[in-house]
Amino acid sequence: MELSLGYSHEIHLMVPHEVKVEAKTEKRGNPKVTISSYDKQLLGMVAAKIRSLRKPEPYKGKGVRFVGEVVRKKAGKSANVK
Repeated sequence: MELSLGYSHEIHLMVPHEVKVEAKTEKRGNPKVTISSYDKQLLGMVAAKIRSLRKPEPYKGKGVRFVGEVVRKKAGKSANVK
């Protein structure tokens, strides 16, 4: 499986045969990757591996997120310091 996560290169990830991966892109939206398997533990491990490739960063919120996950954003630098 190849992933385009915003880096200058493609990420290649080997997925076990028991896991089924589907990607769907809707108009003007982020692509959604759906993974399914009969083995819940293996499914969680694959989902965690995909997320670890690009974790959500706290300033812009970019990265791989689970559905329904809320990323708390931090405030940036303050320009008016006296």
